[in-house]
Amino acid sequence: MFGLWRTLGRVVFYVTLAVGLGGLVGNGLVLWHLGLHIRKGPFSVYVLHLAAADLLFLGCQVVFSIIEAALDSEDTLYFVVTFVGFATGLWLLAAFSLELCLSELCPACYEGRRPRHASGVVCGLLWALTPPAVLLPANACGLLRSGVRLGACVRYHAASVTWLLALACVACGAALVLALWVACCSRRPRPRLHGAVLGSGLLLFLCGLPYILYWGLRPLLSFLLPGFRPLAALLACVHASARPLIYFTAGRRPGPRQPLRVVLQRALGDGAQQGARGLSLPLGAI
Repeated sequence: MFGLWRTLGRVVFYVTLAVGLGGLVGNGLVLWHLGLHIRKGPFSVYVLHLAAADLLFLGCQVVFSIIEAALDSEDTLYFVVTFVGFATGLWLLAAFSLELCLSELCPACYEGRRPRHASGVVCGLLWALTPPAVLLPANACGLLRSGVRLGACVRYHAASVTWLLALACVACGAALVLALWVACCSRRPRPRLHGAVLGSGLLLFLCGLPYILYWGLRPLLSFLLPGFRPLAALLACVHASARPLIYFTAGRRPGPRQPLRVVLQRALGDGAQQGARGLSLPLGAI
């Protein structure tokens, strides 16, 4: 019986590594082309930062998994650092989904009142706010090799789980509302990033929620289901790695094979932005 669990653990470990490495390549390509070669619009700025957050999460997951396997031990510090990348991506996805949804529901208000560099400012704030939001409860609960402060741990951890679940609800809810609006009510052309938001929301619901659940119930799940963490990590890697495939699929067209840059330009470039009056942001604004 123990031999079977050990074998399954090794299979999950190697599959996680394979998925993580594939996701690093995919998000690296998105980051390279979108950051340097493709003209960016307001929404594609979110995609750029989301690819960076996924790259951070997958890189930490792959490196720390190899270290833990080599040392044959688990370190909560590695989990916390990895979770910072995951939480940053969740923040960015929620902001991206909500803004695209609002731009379709209220196009007149959105086009007239949106500041030019709002996307870059929002992404910068989210990158700055996420580490404290993760590290404060982790430190209070003793995950950073410090003593446990029970009262502070309960308060900070409850707030952390609440805002993580709220972000997941915002991301999934905005994707659902956008899908219903585009399918039933809107007379405008469907925005090309519509598929990216729907796919990301579905991936979050199916593959991202177990990782959030493990963050919220880590002591209980570690005791009752020791194999839950590697499975949740695998699903989280699928969540971060599959996003570039959504972009590539959205940008492909029937016919001769086209360069990757052209495919991503069609899916994510400035011309793909609907409802934002074709605004584009220079590299210096990111």
